[in-house]
Amino acid sequence: MFETLSHLQLQQYWWFIMSVVSSVLVFLLFVQGGQTLVGVLGKTDNEKNMIVNSIGRKWEFTFTTLIVFAAGMFAAFPLWYSVSLGGAYYAWKIFLVCFVLQAVSFEFRRKKGNIFGQKTYDWFLTINGFLGTILLGVVVATFFTGSDFIRNEYNLSQWGSSWYGLDILASFTNLSLGFAVLFLARTLGAMYIITNIESDDIIRRARKQTLINGAIFTVFFLYFLVRILIKDGYAYNPETGAVFMESYKYLNNYLQMPVALILFLVGVPLVLYGIFITWAKESNRGIWFSGFGTFATVMSIFWILGYNNTAFYPSYDLQSSLTIQNASSSHYTLTAMSYISLFVPVVITYIYFAWRAVDKTKISEKHMNKEGEHHVY
Repeated sequence: MFETLSHLQLQQYWWFIMSVVSSVLVFLLFVQGGQTLVGVLGKTDNEKNMIVNSIGRKWEFTFTTLIVFAAGMFAAFPLWYSVSLGGAYYAWKIFLVCFVLQAVSFEFRRKKGNIFGQKTYDWFLTINGFLGTILLGVVVATFFTGSDFIRNEYNLSQWGSSWYGLDILASFTNLSLGFAVLFLARTLGAMYIITNIESDDIIRRARKQTLINGAIFTVFFLYFLVRILIKDGYAYNPETGAVFMESYKYLNNYLQMPVALILFLVGVPLVLYGIFITWAKESNRGIWFSGFGTFATVMSIFWILGYNNTAFYPSYDLQSSLTIQNASSSHYTLTAMSYISLFVPVVITYIYFAWRAVDKTKISEKHMNKEGEHHVY
């Protein structure tokens, strides 16, 4: 079946798969967003423990999706993996350490005999929530703004800056997407906490935080959106592979790919509608509207990055830029992996039922001291 597809079709298929995984990952960052709200929504130790347990039920989903994204990009587009992680390794190292801190914190935060104390792990969760989301957004922003690397004919790359990735933090455009991802995660986190905690005080505070963080997210996201739509973008000739700058490239991509434009025009209003009904209508269903909106919006953004002859990981040295054609694995490898991708619906089904199972019982104060009945974080 897949072996009949051309190499380009397989490359496009795998960019689609990575777009789906990325979209799910951004939605699941509500866990990180919730971690930054523990001290804001919880005023007592019991309230803070309730919030940590609320988001703690889902942290494995975010962590697993991140691993799936990394593994998929390594297998499908290994040149991006080597150039980015091999060059911008300070940024990636900090990002990965943040997620290690998260895993350790959820496992040991309230475990008997932990030598660091609960507050130390609470700080680790806060660090992961802020730094993890900001760095992810900043790295994705470089897919539009470019990075300082040079790649030779043997695909050996060298980073032009001695900061090795930290230099990407010097661009306000990059930071604007980083902050947009942070405040979107905080918004989704507040909306999720509303759905599975039995506490009028926490829910009241969460609705207020949904509005505040949603408004800040909108400002940063609109700034980033305007910046990329009016800037020159990185295009390439599919016949020769030569990369060149094209005026309004990303806007043109939306106009030339109607499906991507529809996803964007549906996704953004859904995000805003979820924020509105959570705050103004006191609805508990805002997370689902904003969640589906986040998925659709991120999907559309990844489509204009990789499709329509666009360099998805551009370099300041134009001909060093990476495209889905020059960064991908061989036809054989992509074919073999494509059969494995048929198991994705099985994984999605597992997540669906696991999600329902862990959310069957809402978090309340009485659960905080019943470690035998519930996994208390």
